[in-house]
Amino acid sequence: MTETVDRQTQFSGTSAVRAGQEIDLARLHGWMTANVEGFAGPLTVEQFKGGQSNPTYKLLTPGQNYVLRRKPPGQLLASAHAVDREYRVITALHAQGFPVARTFGLCTDESVIGTWFYVMDCVDGRIFWDTSFPDVPREQRAAYFDAMNATLAQLHMIDVEKAGLADYGKPGNYFSRQIGRWSRQYMEDADAGRVAAMDRLVEWLPANIPPGEEVSVVHGDYRCDNMIFHKTEPKVLAVLDWELSTLGHPLADFAYHLMIYRMPPETTTGLLGRDLDALGVPTEAEYVAAYCARTGRAGIDNLDFYVAYNLFRLAGIVHGIRGRVVRGTATSAHARKMAEGVENLADLALAQARKIGA
Repeated sequence: MTETVDRQTQFSGTSAVRAGQEIDLARLHGWMTANVEGFAGPLTVEQFKGGQSNPTYKLLTPGQNYVLRRKPPGQLLASAHAVDREYRVITALHAQGFPVARTFGLCTDESVIGTWFYVMDCVDGRIFWDTSFPDVPREQRAAYFDAMNATLAQLHMIDVEKAGLADYGKPGNYFSRQIGRWSRQYMEDADAGRVAAMDRLVEWLPANIPPGEEVSVVHGDYRCDNMIFHKTEPKVLAVLDWELSTLGHPLADFAYHLMIYRMPPETTTGLLGRDLDALGVPTEAEYVAAYCARTGRAGIDNLDFYVAYNLFRLAGIVHGIRGRVVRGTATSAHARKMAEGVENLADLALAQARKIGA
């Protein structure tokens, strides 16, 4: 069995609810009846294999299926797992015609299932867990890449004032604030331990931030497996997992997505070293040019810094997962596997930074 098949089968679809993440169906049924227009039971629940940070469930009824996202149980970092922010941004973007699921309600009453949660539509389509789209014919892969590119450009061109999201984050000084945030979370999570490459990046990154400010809604984790595609067409039906979204610099968001070209296949199914022509996917330069054309840019200066920052940030995210594994609040096999990759990601980030003087 190949690694590609492993990822696709490991993360796709649903399974029984994992131990420690059960839901009181009677209380949830009562809340759904009172708060979700058109809801009618009986109600059954399964858990998606993905959705590691905020546990995600499929709610099945005779008339319609729903998706529930919740904070995980247990001790949490104060700023993490903000499902109320996810709910807000998805609701606002749906009203702007951006491809996200329709939302039905947010619950901040912990007595219902033990943590805050929200309910949204269950969008029927395909999720791809490998960036090379191995299940798509070669001649169609470029169109799937173009759909990802166009959807991210659409997000970055949304008017935050018109969308009602002008206060969704702090405008300005995005890189300084984000580097500070992830540095603090890294330093404070003693359970996950220290990493030499991370220590160096915590020192180097804030002293080398490029000039220039732009503000847009940023997704924060934009990659192929956080999108639902049409079952047969290269069309994005819904972008998922908005936990890390905020107001920020669009080039930071784009460079995070672009990391697929700078990361090896064994890390997170990256494209580094792959024969892109044989795969039928665009080169990094072609992909950057398409995004620039859609967003009215002549090019992207300081792209290497943006990628280094994002690799650092990703290492910080995975470092946090390691901390949750140690504390017992992340129990899945996928979370444990991800937690093993902190050093590799931190080394990749530092190697990228060294290209520009670190």
